[in-house]
Amino acid sequence: MSATSATAEPGAPAPGNATELTMQGFAPPNRALATFGLALASFMQVLDTTIANVSLPTISGSLGGSANQATWVITSFAVSNAIALPLTGWLTRKYGERKLFMWSTLAFVIASFLCGIANSMGLLVLARALQGFVCGPMYPVTQALLLSIYPPAKRGQAIALLAMVTVVAPIAGPILGGWITDNYSWEWIFFINIPLGIFASAVVGAQLKGRPERLERPKMDYIGLALLVFGVGALQILLDLGNDEDWFHSTLIVVLTIVAAISLITFVVWELTDDDPIVNLRLFRHRNFRVGTAALVLAYAAFFAVGILVPLWLQRNLGYTAIWAGLATAPIGILAVVMAPIIGKHGSKVDLRILATCAFVIMGATSFLRSGFNLDVDFGHVAMIQLIQGLGVALFFMPVLQILLSDLAPHEIAAGSGLATFLRTLGGSFAASLVTYAWSERTATHHAQLTEHIDATSPAMMATVAQYGGGNPQTGAFVLDRIITQQASQIGFNEIFYLIGGLFLSVILIVWMARPPFSAKAGAPAGGGH
Repeated sequence: MSATSATAEPGAPAPGNATELTMQGFAPPNRALATFGLALASFMQVLDTTIANVSLPTISGSLGGSANQATWVITSFAVSNAIALPLTGWLTRKYGERKLFMWSTLAFVIASFLCGIANSMGLLVLARALQGFVCGPMYPVTQALLLSIYPPAKRGQAIALLAMVTVVAPIAGPILGGWITDNYSWEWIFFINIPLGIFASAVVGAQLKGRPERLERPKMDYIGLALLVFGVGALQILLDLGNDEDWFHSTLIVVLTIVAAISLITFVVWELTDDDPIVNLRLFRHRNFRVGTAALVLAYAAFFAVGILVPLWLQRNLGYTAIWAGLATAPIGILAVVMAPIIGKHGSKVDLRILATCAFVIMGATSFLRSGFNLDVDFGHVAMIQLIQGLGVALFFMPVLQILLSDLAPHEIAAGSGLATFLRTLGGSFAASLVTYAWSERTATHHAQLTEHIDATSPAMMATVAQYGGGNPQTGAFVLDRIITQQASQIGFNEIFYLIGGLFLSVILIVWMARPPFSAKAGAPAGGGH
């Protein structure tokens, strides 16, 4: 068991309540500039989760790697990022939020440079793993810092801004990555982070200089850290590789499952009984944090599933290129950008559970609309539904995030945000694996069902096959099988979106388990977000 002792940064007020009360009077010299620096760093970090996706074939060709090796460029980032996220609370207690933000951002710049100069696939994977780890605390610390520099009445605007970044950056990533790769070279998808990261770190460091920090001297929970690394690492790898390895038919996946299950169960027990845990799972004693996190994880999993399936469907079933698939899905960010300032400014005047309910109704409705898609759907129809869903997205993040943070103490914000973001990330990984697996399985099932009704010896079928093949039966059979596969895939796609629509609606029941107030507690210092 470990103990904690508190200490103050040189020149800072004493830790604890005195520090939190002092934070009430802190404001950066230029709040708009500080906000821009924080938002820019978050945009850069979230952008990098997707920017390399469309460039993998080019990267693997340039570095002489295989397609399987190229996927580790994505997997290594996701695994190390998932491990680092829940450590945010411990790191902020030891180093402070301002310093942690600056160090993480500068380390991200260095890791991005290493990615750009990598001359082999192995070095690139290692650099991406480092990049994913050092950027883990960036988003939750940004959230904590933003909330601390805004008065309680304007914290909804700060959360709405981060919500906009969360939505827009993953959409922009593949489009920007594809454009840079086509017009310059793949290295520049990493090099562009260098000036952005240096600028963001310098601006935030200068603007938040002198901000009080509640510092402690927590002992390192080595057992908890080891269990976290093994458990989360194994879980993330099995989720990323499960479909390629045919899940539990693979010895690797079975071993990873056993390691993840044992490590994570032991981790939860250890952290709940340790005096000074490296991840504070006791935050779930707060009702709104518990409810809000559950709603965030489930709704984000459904949202992430939509973001995975629609571009895949456009490319596989409708023959879109990666760029055109990106353009067709991009309208989801339009209303999120337009509405974010409005919702941030006025959203707190409405019961946040009502806003979240509206969000899930809209997102559920658009999913049900997609469940009626067919192979003749045009670009405009797809883009319009994406645009409508953007309104739901605009109403989703701000209220849910504000609910889950509403009953945390000021010094718990960074830890709570890191833990919620970690679980949200895992939810997205589960969703990606489940929906791609389910789509493949449902396609195979419906293909078998459709072919049951085909009598290859009937004159009508023989004539059809000959017509498809231009007189060549083998070519005709191949064309017919492709048509059946496309139709089977479409049926599976529609079924999955019907379930996703139902999941969105079910989250409404969870949101209404939260209890007001959802703003700062009476008498609480303004230094903490609520």
